[in-house]
Amino acid sequence: MPARTSPTVRRRRLGIELRRLREGAGLTIDQVAEQLECSLSKISRIEKGQVSTTTRDVRDLLEIYGIGGEPRAELIQLAREARQTSWWKAYSDTRGVLLAGLEAEAATIRQYEVLLVPGLFQTADYARALLRALLPGGEPEEIERRVQLRMKRQALLAQDDPPTQWVVLDEAALRRPVGEWQVRREQLLRLAEVAELPEITLQVLPFAAGEHAAMDGAFTILTFPEQAHPDIVYVEHRTGDLWLENPKELDHYKRVFERLHAAAVPAADTVGFLVSLADDAR
Repeated sequence: MPARTSPTVRRRRLGIELRRLREGAGLTIDQVAEQLECSLSKISRIEKGQVSTTTRDVRDLLEIYGIGGEPRAELIQLAREARQTSWWKAYSDTRGVLLAGLEAEAATIRQYEVLLVPGLFQTADYARALLRALLPGGEPEEIERRVQLRMKRQALLAQDDPPTQWVVLDEAALRRPVGEWQVRREQLLRLAEVAELPEITLQVLPFAAGEHAAMDGAFTILTFPEQAHPDIVYVEHRTGDLWLENPKELDHYKRVFERLHAAAVPAADTVGFLVSLADDAR
């Protein structure tokens, strides 16, 4: 197992395996729910990795699918790993928890942002000013919990084996003032700092690039160290998060990202550009 493991990723893999076994047994969700005397939504949520499941439920499912021996033992162990406690469980009522769980085991993160600095690179003051704007009338406690979650996610960057990150950041995200000028300057300097980390490649997509393949919004592609964990695309929108796993959709977003980085300014020029913007922040 990799040095960094995540119950969220284990849960997702368990769900994928259980769905594959159910389909291989020629059973529908309705039939399985009837045999287990549970709701359809329970089986669906388990297969989608949305909830943790007990080892007892996994044993019952494997019994229905006729799975024994070593494959049975491996999946029961996977179910145990999926139920382990993670630091982000304390923020289960806060948006962004699922992303934190996937980042925790990702080998590679490729991201395009059009209007915002990526959460893993935000300063606390930038995040606070941003969330106040995004959540008009939001309770201060809720905003602070979201800020705390973003700051704790950033511990990933200081670990011995952080994920490789390749980020293309639209120039619009850098030029739009968020908070007072001191907040913007601090954020630009923070970006210049992370851009020099060996595992991070940060490029700026300039206005001069004109129209491009991702003008319809930001996205993140996460790749995991084990082939058993398929890649996933994360797309955030105002009322929720969208997770894409279909191979055709994944290929589409990967091709779009290739075009973005080809159109962006070379990474070697990023730090100088950011420092120049910071100097002009007043």
